[in-house]
Amino acid sequence: MPGAARADLGAYVKARAAAADGAVDAAAAGYAAALAAAPGDEVVAIRAYRNALAAGDLALARRAAAVLVRSDVAPPDTAILAFADAIKAKNKLAADDALGRIGAGPLDFLSPVLRAWIAFDRGGDPFPVLDNATESGLSRRYIAEHRALLLLASNRREEGLAALRAAMGADPGSIDLRWNAASLLAGIGERRVALELLAGDDPTMAGLRSGLVAVRPGAAFGTSRLLTRLAADLQGQETQVLAILLARSALSLEPGDDRARLLLAAALSEESAFDRAQLVLGTIKPASPFYGAAVAERIELRRKQGDSAQALALAGSLATARGASERDLRRYADILSDQGRDAEAAKLYADALARAGAAANWVHYLQLGGSLERAGDWAAALPHLRKAVELAPDEPVALNYLGYAQVERGENLTEAVVLLERASRLRPDDPAITDSLGWGYYRSGDLARALPLLERAAQGQPSSVTINEHLGDAYWRAGRRFEARYAWRAASLYAEGEQKARLATKLADGVVVRTAAN
Repeated sequence: MPGAARADLGAYVKARAAAADGAVDAAAAGYAAALAAAPGDEVVAIRAYRNALAAGDLALARRAAAVLVRSDVAPPDTAILAFADAIKAKNKLAADDALGRIGAGPLDFLSPVLRAWIAFDRGGDPFPVLDNATESGLSRRYIAEHRALLLLASNRREEGLAALRAAMGADPGSIDLRWNAASLLAGIGERRVALELLAGDDPTMAGLRSGLVAVRPGAAFGTSRLLTRLAADLQGQETQVLAILLARSALSLEPGDDRARLLLAAALSEESAFDRAQLVLGTIKPASPFYGAAVAERIELRRKQGDSAQALALAGSLATARGASERDLRRYADILSDQGRDAEAAKLYADALARAGAAANWVHYLQLGGSLERAGDWAAALPHLRKAVELAPDEPVALNYLGYAQVERGENLTEAVVLLERASRLRPDDPAITDSLGWGYYRSGDLARALPLLERAAQGQPSSVTINEHLGDAYWRAGRRFEARYAWRAASLYAEGEQKARLATKLADGVVVRTAAN
């Protein structure tokens, strides 16, 4: 780095290594030391800024951001943190300055809503700001939602409810809009309507209903809820750096917002900052409406870290808790299935299916049928797998599972190949589905159509044990013995248990165990 000679090089190197490992707390501490030794170094400052946000060291984040702003190289999102700080401090000049920076950058679609809440906070009319805004994409949706919220905050009940209905029509599943509106409705004497907004058997909604309290509307409320909403919209879109900044800024304004805390943990997880994510989730208490969601996220974190025992224990505690949902049962079953305990998983999937009742979809049936099939109860599995395809005739995963399972057993090969052909048309670039169809042709005796598909599947997923074994079998049957053994050796590299023993037999004796007749 340019300032390495001036900065604390040892601290900088250690910080980079820690950041690469997802140890954001150690990384932030290292960058803080490096920045203290080279307070004007932009390279150190940007790394310090990002890792400080992840670690929750907002003092360091602000210090690093100031370096970047002075050097005119600050990323646009530094203005978000500055705006939240200004709103919290009730510093009008700083808020206006930060808002100007937001409006001049790629996050400008937030500007109309933020300006409207400032106008409301200062006793002005917020609606001309929204009316005169140029609406497009995300801006249109956020303006519509916050117009409804501002109308409710202004005690314009009928107009607010009408605007809310219109906004919810565009996104009926939004927990954020429903919760935000309910909090404002409770404050203007519309508690019944507020509770209706939070209807549903979901434990989170039940918790929000029981803990519903009125909020004080103002720029702090509007800003924090807007930032949390955007963080939710960004989930799973490879924008975790921005999501972390948004959630941290929202929490600086509403420290008790467990929704923002949950989104922060999810973004940290996507950055592989697992330990910090676990710490964040640990601050969500059992009384919180978001506690169940926090436990679910902790389970997923444990799975990502390879701690299957702890993941299973957490999932079991959630699934056996009072008020557990069918989703909790399925999550527990998923982990059991991952561990090869499919007979146990099948019982939970069956319970989840029964609880879902008329709302059960193809996934419920596929999960139950798949677990039964893997547990060795094919007769019980088949009706559920057929039901999954019946409910989702254009879902490649369901088509592939039913088709391949029948091909493996040599049953209904004509019907199975038709299912796999449909799956392949729907998802032609999926190596697993391509392999299934090729294997279906092979088992049907159509080697000419099987080989090109199996070769393409192996090219798409060269480390797959099953695909390489299938390809080896097809080569052997075609008389291409050298290529067959090459494919089997490739399969053997990662094979385990029975499959590894079967491949060893093929390599030693050149005997294809599976044939079209078997």
